[in-house]
Amino acid sequence: MTGAMTFCRSLAMRAFAVATCLAINGAALAEGVVVRDARGREVAIENPSRIVSIGGAVTEILYALGLEDRIVGVDTTSVYPTAALRDKPNVGYMRQLSAEGVLGLNPSLVFAMQGSGPKETMDVLEAAKVPLVLVPEIHSEDGLLEKVRLVGHAMGVDARAGCLTTAVSNDLRQLRELRAKVTKPVRVMFVMSLLGGRAMVAGQKTAANEIITLSGGINAIDGYDGYKMINDEAIVAAKPDVVLSIQRSRDSLDAQSVYAHPAFAMTPVAANKTFISMEGLYLLGFGPRTAAAARDLSIQLYPSLAPQAEKFSPAAFTANCRQ
Repeated sequence: MTGAMTFCRSLAMRAFAVATCLAINGAALAEGVVVRDARGREVAIENPSRIVSIGGAVTEILYALGLEDRIVGVDTTSVYPTAALRDKPNVGYMRQLSAEGVLGLNPSLVFAMQGSGPKETMDVLEAAKVPLVLVPEIHSEDGLLEKVRLVGHAMGVDARAGCLTTAVSNDLRQLRELRAKVTKPVRVMFVMSLLGGRAMVAGQKTAANEIITLSGGINAIDGYDGYKMINDEAIVAAKPDVVLSIQRSRDSLDAQSVYAHPAFAMTPVAANKTFISMEGLYLLGFGPRTAAAARDLSIQLYPSLAPQAEKFSPAAFTANCRQ
């Protein structure tokens, strides 16, 4: 009889323990993770198992954190790693999204870089029951690190995000050491396009301005923020030493078009044949590879720094932050 009673008490205690464990886990699941996004709103995330990633930098971070198996869709700017667009459904260009294309993938969470659109689509996504995290697009070292932390926290992998931010921080430190060796900064003009002979160029508070600064250059345009069409007189007055642009699948700006342009022909750009073109996400995406991109740009701006730059081995490429 005593043995039976002991056995019953043991079963009761185990049942109580199991019930308590389930209750605790259930409460944790119900509470989930809460993040504050670019809108200043708190977004509660319960189930980050099916992700639509809108923005190449976000997709790159998710892969770096070993979370690619949770991605069910990406946008066309998600060109790195190449497996993203090859293996995942494509929801279109981040500024020309359709709500049906995103929600049709049955996501449990949507990441979208600040600036995604159009507004009508974003309004529908915000009104849907699927959590939408708008990731801040802050073009700075701190903004880059915060982007990694936000994505990692939203996905419940803070330790992995800490690993990646440490690696990126080390890369940025090495970049600062390289940049300190620049004795005579060159004037760089980022040209997005030449339309009808008029140049669309980057001013202050842009990704282009920040990457130029990180690489040790000076933005030749300092009179306004954002991107703007400028006339020939403004080009000549800016006196750029270098023109920087991005590679596109089509309609890429090329060196000969710049050198033959009447205004650029009157600047050091044409005299010195200094035109640089780099892949867009790598140069302007402000993802984990940004320090490496700035290093590569710095070498092209200042060839004499190449020996020092060879010692700079970006940790973001080699750090194992996937588990």
